[in-house]
Amino acid sequence: MQLKIRQWLISILILSGLVLGGCSPDQAATLSSPNSSATETTSVPTTQASSPEMKDLPVLEGKATVVMTVNGSPITIEVDGTNAQITAGNFVDLVQRGVYDGLVFHRVVRQPQPFVVQGGDPQSKDPNFPTQRLGTGGFIDPKAGAERNIPLEIKPEDAQAPIYGRTLESAGISSPPELKHTRGAVAMARSQQPNSASSQFYIALADLAFLDGSYAVFGYVTDGMNTVDQIQQGDRIESARVTQGIENLKQGNQ
Repeated sequence: MQLKIRQWLISILILSGLVLGGCSPDQAATLSSPNSSATETTSVPTTQASSPEMKDLPVLEGKATVVMTVNGSPITIEVDGTNAQITAGNFVDLVQRGVYDGLVFHRVVRQPQPFVVQGGDPQSKDPNFPTQRLGTGGFIDPKAGAERNIPLEIKPEDAQAPIYGRTLESAGISSPPELKHTRGAVAMARSQQPNSASSQFYIALADLAFLDGSYAVFGYVTDGMNTVDQIQQGDRIESARVTQGIENLKQGNQ
């Protein structure tokens, strides 16, 4: 009984760290993301990507492969636009733009148990940017002149379409998601606002079923988890390239 209570407390502490924010040692377990948490998010249709804001976002119609190089070694990610077209499209678009090149993994959590490595804050490209403030930034779309945020996108198992803008629990859905937080899952970090994800992502270091239905998984590491396991806080993404499936990327309103 004591062991179960301890595991429950650990899960609560880790969950509280999933929200985007700074990465002081006391906050190292959070999975949240940028200052977008302080802004109101646009209301998004629950089951279809039909709002004007969503139609402007890039989508991935199918799958793509991204190879990310860290510490001289490749990490291969299969990005799943079949089950998460907006989330996958956003990631592939940012890779194609070179946004992730040179960015830091600002949050690495392995204690008290393996959790995640998290990166993707564009502010981390500047080596002089204060370390304690990393985790508060997102991608600024040069065309719009504002941060690009994407809706929370989770497809329940056997569903025809994803749920947008809500966790599965808040949508009253008991089915598990199609894309689960197994070891090697790649997902978007966000603030407490569901539709606040931008460029920050994390890779699961273990099976994290308690996150299923609350955060948007959009792909999986298919090769190079040994490299992911060696990532330390402060390590940089040397490069990220789309090696297959770029033809599946469609820009908004195409």
